[in-house]
Amino acid sequence: MSDSISSAAIMDTLRDQLSQINATVDHQEASVVTEVGDGIAHVTGLKTAMAGELLKFTSSATGRDVYGLAQNLDRDEVGAVLFGDVEDIKEGDECRTTGRVMDIPTGHAMLGRVVNPLGQPIDGLGPIPTTHRRPIEFKAPGIMERQPVCEPVQTGLLAIDAMVPIGRGQRELIIGDRKTGKTAIAIDAIVNQRDTDMLCIYVAIGQKASTVAAIRESLAQHGVLDKTVIVAATAADSAPMQYIAPMAGAAIGEYFMYNDQYGNPADETHPGGHVLVVYDDLSKQAVAYRQMSLTLHRPPGREAYPGDIFYLHSRLLERACKLSDANGAGSLTALPIIETQEGDVSAYIPTNVISITDGQIYLQSNLFFQGQRPAVDVGISVSRVGGDAQVKAMKQVSGTLRLDLASYREKQAFSQFGSDLDATTQYQLNHGAHMMEMLKQQRYSALDVRDQITAIFAAKENFLDDIDLNHVNLFRDGLAKYMAEKHPALRKSLADGKLSDDQQARLKTHIASFKREFLLEHPNKKQQSDVAHAAEQTTSPDQSEAEKGQE
Repeated sequence: MSDSISSAAIMDTLRDQLSQINATVDHQEASVVTEVGDGIAHVTGLKTAMAGELLKFTSSATGRDVYGLAQNLDRDEVGAVLFGDVEDIKEGDECRTTGRVMDIPTGHAMLGRVVNPLGQPIDGLGPIPTTHRRPIEFKAPGIMERQPVCEPVQTGLLAIDAMVPIGRGQRELIIGDRKTGKTAIAIDAIVNQRDTDMLCIYVAIGQKASTVAAIRESLAQHGVLDKTVIVAATAADSAPMQYIAPMAGAAIGEYFMYNDQYGNPADETHPGGHVLVVYDDLSKQAVAYRQMSLTLHRPPGREAYPGDIFYLHSRLLERACKLSDANGAGSLTALPIIETQEGDVSAYIPTNVISITDGQIYLQSNLFFQGQRPAVDVGISVSRVGGDAQVKAMKQVSGTLRLDLASYREKQAFSQFGSDLDATTQYQLNHGAHMMEMLKQQRYSALDVRDQITAIFAAKENFLDDIDLNHVNLFRDGLAKYMAEKHPALRKSLADGKLSDDQQARLKTHIASFKREFLLEHPNKKQQSDVAHAAEQTTSPDQSEAEKGQE
């Protein structure tokens, strides 16, 4: 008896085999490079390339792959910027589309490392076992996905935390001429996050490699490197690398903001992280983008910058935000830095970034050279978030500080023209000078917000006015130590809310007590001269001469 195969059995067998096939078709378009130079490649024939797509170039000489970013999508050709070993790519080499927009590796393993804008380690400590990838360009969350900025970012700098407060999710510009301490403020802000839950990202654009190494060493010495990622596109790197560096820093920061500590997507039950990103500086990124755009034959606009330079910075800084509770309540705080020429804030790039950000910390050269450091000009520095990003007690005590300093500057200008000053003017000049002295801080000498509140309260209540100017900082730092050692409970309660009448009365008592001890150890020159004068009146000339000799 012969076996008969029915058509139904054949169909069933074919269906089973077809259902088990899981092969996918990978669409890749290939073409050749027609022109290459200055880190720019022109490729003809890529009809399906997307804007911002990653392109893979293969060198015919070495066989190595070099990646590029599709920028210009013209009718007949694609203009792409190259990353990595750009010298390997020659005319006639193969170029393929990858089907994905440019992304970089991210993850918690990056903390404590120095990487280039492609996410590759450049600190010689071996590969980084990253777990996720994020696109360098990412759409900023909409209004409904955010919430108002309401939590402070403490920089530890009295002049900033009191008068130009920064909140989590804010974009605060640091602007000034070169060598006025812009980077110093940003690094001090990072160092002050050592004991907070904020992670930090420092993006170095167009700086010397030695400068980046020095900053890394400073962060390591102050124990904050383990919670910091340094993204470095040095002056030796190509313009495309400097162009994508800030976006790479934002992408790494977004990983921590959009995910919880285990790398899972953040939501109401899995809170997202809090990140502080410093872009140092966007002036150099703008120059790199101008160079890149001119090489891509894009038409130049004002100051030879391309027309979309504003959009470049706005879509970068718009990614900084405070997410809603439903999205994990994470935050990305941006501190962009802009360098001005001779204090000209009305130039193209400074005005652009001022209009994008939520306020600016303006540093002045003449204040810096006068020894006022940080050299913050409190007159035109502003925070558009304001008191919402301050501890209530700080908002209470620092309310009149800006007005006092403005009044001091005005009186100071007029006092140069006349010596006959009334008592009120003399008081304002003396009070203002002591206030200005109180705002001076050395590098890496951050003050806790409770100590800042105590210092401002002491200045406001005129405890500083009769202390020698060169002793004001000693008094401020000594008072902080005194309160921490002798009255820790009161000091701790200062950050809990507004100062009550009882707290204010106790503070006055303790400050007066400390001041008596301080003046015994650091007597005022005026008091010393009064004592010496009184002694001369009551003793013989021989005795006073002997005392002088002992001194």
